[in-house]
Amino acid sequence: MARGSRSSSSSNRFRYLHPGYYLKRPKRLAILFIAFVIVTFLVWDRQTLTREYEMEISKYSGEIRRLKDELKKYTGGEEETVRLPVFKEDPLDIQRREKVKEAMLHAWNSYVTYAWGNDELQPQSKNGVNSFGGLGATLVDSLDTLYIMGLHKEFDKAREWVANSLDFNKDYDASVFETTIRVVGGLLSAYDLSGDKLFLEKAKDIGDRLLPAWDTPTGIPYNRINLAHGRPHNHGWTGGDSILADSGTEQLEFIALSQRTGDPKYQEKAEKTISQIQKNFPSDGLLPIYINPHSGQPSSYSTITFGAMGDSFYEYLLKVWVQGNKTEPVKHYREMWETSMQGLLSLVRKTTKSSYEYICEKNGGSLSHKMDELACFVPGMLALGSSGYGPEDAEKFLSLAKELAWTCYNFYQSTPTKLAGENYFFHGGEDMSVGTSWNILRPETVESLVYLWRITGNKTYQDWGWNIFQAFEKNSRIDSGYVGLKDVNTGVKDNMMQSFFLAETLKYLYLLFSPPSVISFDEWVFNTEAHPLKIVSRQDSKKGINELDRKPKPKSPSRVFGRKEGRSSND
Repeated sequence: MARGSRSSSSSNRFRYLHPGYYLKRPKRLAILFIAFVIVTFLVWDRQTLTREYEMEISKYSGEIRRLKDELKKYTGGEEETVRLPVFKEDPLDIQRREKVKEAMLHAWNSYVTYAWGNDELQPQSKNGVNSFGGLGATLVDSLDTLYIMGLHKEFDKAREWVANSLDFNKDYDASVFETTIRVVGGLLSAYDLSGDKLFLEKAKDIGDRLLPAWDTPTGIPYNRINLAHGRPHNHGWTGGDSILADSGTEQLEFIALSQRTGDPKYQEKAEKTISQIQKNFPSDGLLPIYINPHSGQPSSYSTITFGAMGDSFYEYLLKVWVQGNKTEPVKHYREMWETSMQGLLSLVRKTTKSSYEYICEKNGGSLSHKMDELACFVPGMLALGSSGYGPEDAEKFLSLAKELAWTCYNFYQSTPTKLAGENYFFHGGEDMSVGTSWNILRPETVESLVYLWRITGNKTYQDWGWNIFQAFEKNSRIDSGYVGLKDVNTGVKDNMMQSFFLAETLKYLYLLFSPPSVISFDEWVFNTEAHPLKIVSRQDSKKGINELDRKPKPKSPSRVFGRKEGRSSND
């Protein structure tokens, strides 16, 4: 019985191989046919892909052979192994970089201990102050510095505060400029570096609160706005005018915000400002520091300067071109910048004693032989922009960058503390003398040294930066953080650790001693608060320009604000 059962079972299995089985069952025949077609197609498709792959390999192999033949022409016919250059770090750079990182930790931990969640730390009195409406300015400004330095525990702690405590619904009249460069820029940079969408969501929130500032007849923004209620307006002391730097230094951040969110409204608002300015752009590219938001007319009486209230407008003309990967839609930014650089040349003078080159300010038809330390960003800007010129102009502007950097370095070296004053005067037959003698931990000279070192490879710029860092360590470091100086001649200390000391000064010093691949200039562009933003090619087109009504502007008194205005404890 058992043997007969196995024989019957075997016969049942083999019936599936008999054609008659399927002829009696047409549905199963159809299924078998479909399965056959599918398998045949898959085998054919696989073979086709394999052939295409082999053809591609063959093509690239031929290209490699061709390139090897070309290489032999330059190597005398010898077979050589082509090796890409490897950046070998100098042990001294590593040592210096670690010292800067330790300084950042000291500044950060002091802020955490005495001013957590506040805008800035007052180190001598060991308390926090809300200089910017309680937006955690130092914390937000420090996010990318912490990330770049690999201080991830500290970064995560800051991220937690941003998630749980950063609230923009404040009845506070904020500076559109300062809030954009510090908060919007800081959040976007943290997003670009970490990929954490929390930072993008927060950047969108504050961006939306700032947008009504651009609701003017010309699109030139008011410079202050209430974060909770809107109501944009300008400073009373400007006579109702907008400030050039404050109005022309939001493009990087708002273009980036549109690119990251996919919402064009931020970019459209910010770029309308440049389109408006372009209508009245002078032949020398030099604009006064006041501009009327209703008529779009620059004032005819106010100062022309690359220092306070003018500086970063020119910086952003170049950097928006870089941010857009130097494509056609941003070409007009580069053209405007080059026009302004020709104007800059008309302001450059040289001392007769030591041949220091410096940048004058212009008031009407006369020159003032005064240069702000804020204007020491110019050497770095010129070095960055030199690559877009032909060989002759590239050399001319790079040479000027080197000369101006030497002057700025001597702003530091000329004082007893080896720290620079806020501005300098150049009198006939003399080199330089300190005007306003405080130092509030500004970054501009070190910023330029980073650009010049990366572009020229000259390690002298690293040595200069190290000397400046040592002067900060000697004069500004105390147990509870870093302070500025009330007077660079006497060394008397103030009571403020500016947020840009962590965002810019220490970051640029760290990058000065890091390989050029760390936040590469080929991939990143820095906003004016040293927040790196990813370079993205632009696909949009430049919009047309409308005509404006031209109205006369009343004369008003001036007031000095900085590129990053800062808060002096002397105020």
